Amino acid sequence: MTSTAQPQSPQPGTEPAHPEHLAHVIFIAAAAAMGGFLFGYDSSVINGAVEAIRDRYDIGSAALAQVIAIALIGCAIGAATAGRIADRIGRIRCMQIASVLFTISAVGSALPFALYDLAFWRIVGGFAIGMASVIGPAYIAEVSPPAYRGRLGSFQQAAIVVGIAVSQLVNWGLLNAAGGNQRGELLGLEVWQVMLGVMVIPAVLYGLLSLAIPESPRFLLSVGKRERARKILAEVEGDHPGLDARVDEIEQAMRREHKSTFKDLLGGSFFFQRIVWIGIGLSVFQQFVGINVAFYYSATLWQSVGIDPTDSFFYSFTTSIVNIIGTVIAMIFVDRIGRRPLALIGSTGMAIALALEAWAFSAPLVDGKLPSTEGTVALIAAHVFVLFFALSWGVVVWVFLGEMFPNRIRAAALGVAASAQWIANWAITASFPSLSEWNLSATYVIYACFATLSIPFVLLFVKETKGKALEEMG
Repeated sequence: MTSTAQPQSPQPGTEPAHPEHLAHVIFIAAAAAMGGFLFGYDSSVINGAVEAIRDRYDIGSAALAQVIAIALIGCAIGAATAGRIADRIGRIRCMQIASVLFTISAVGSALPFALYDLAFWRIVGGFAIGMASVIGPAYIAEVSPPAYRGRLGSFQQAAIVVGIAVSQLVNWGLLNAAGGNQRGELLGLEVWQVMLGVMVIPAVLYGLLSLAIPESPRFLLSVGKRERARKILAEVEGDHPGLDARVDEIEQAMRREHKSTFKDLLGGSFFFQRIVWIGIGLSVFQQFVGINVAFYYSATLWQSVGIDPTDSFFYSFTTSIVNIIGTVIAMIFVDRIGRRPLALIGSTGMAIALALEAWAFSAPLVDGKLPSTEGTVALIAAHVFVLFFALSWGVVVWVFLGEMFPNRIRAAALGVAASAQWIANWAITASFPSLSEWNLSATYVIYACFATLSIPFVLLFVKETKGKALEEMG
């Protein structure tokens, strides 16, 4: 669940940041993207605690799935409310609230009294994730000079995949320090508790960085602080002769803006307008291929087919590295070959990789392990699946959602599509443990079917948005 802004040319009346200001702008964007790092880290860190939580509280797959997935309820609430909070108290204050919630969630998750309060702290962390997923990209877009907006906006996506990778690496290191025992003692706690508690470090760093970056000029103008807004624009774009005209331009654009509402989305024969359903479809397909299984449950998955816990954590880390590589590939090619071709390439690659995983997991276990050939195929196919997802649907869905809707309904439609994505994410996350116990191979057949169905969906319903002005959409 991630976004990537696209490069834009300088608008009339504006100038790109001068070189002496660019380093400052990069620092601001990187600091704001720390929320994306926490988004990725918190989403993935639970991977290392799944089996230990099951053993500690002696719960079945259904209850375990709810503890893992319940954070997504907080995500949906946080994402739905973050925009309003930020419009009332500012982007920076919103980041600081998210930082505090991340910190509280990390401490509470590391020191739970029982399963119910662990679930509560997961919801708190999810709320912070939802806030970070909305505020980071919005703030970066608002402080970035137009000439660099696309590249700086990509910091958020890069930070998310790095956060996922770092969480897997930290989990692997902590498990090794405890001799490979997920419930082994480390720093006076069980290892899984330390894994969840380590998030305090980046959470506090996020809060400290938010104290070092300026408020969004757009927000400042919205509350009448014109001189402060002009000063910050001068910091990021340079104090050029057209700066006052630039401030006037932003103010006029804000006055012209239509605040889209839910009512604007209604119409057509099936409640929503057709374009809204296409956005929902993109969001649902992105999740129904099972990508979050790779980040929430990969360690558990590999252990279930006989791989040593320490090795399973290492394989989880390597898939995160592949995720980063795929994301970089997408960032390079999304404006060169277009969104639709990347989506179709990704769907094809994912369908093949998931089918190979389904075949591999259909083999009977020998002494609790997959046979050598099937085990090798499963590992390779899992990495190939993540690669094709990252270089396609992991990036292009959010590009599509940011571009495909008409201006009049863009904000509201994006909110509905993002909500659909969180709901689909919850459905996959909550159902996987029970499905895998029923039939792991059949579970991957289901994911492969969704990857295959996404091909005709893109061909029939999704229009290319590359090179088109936002005003042309709809």
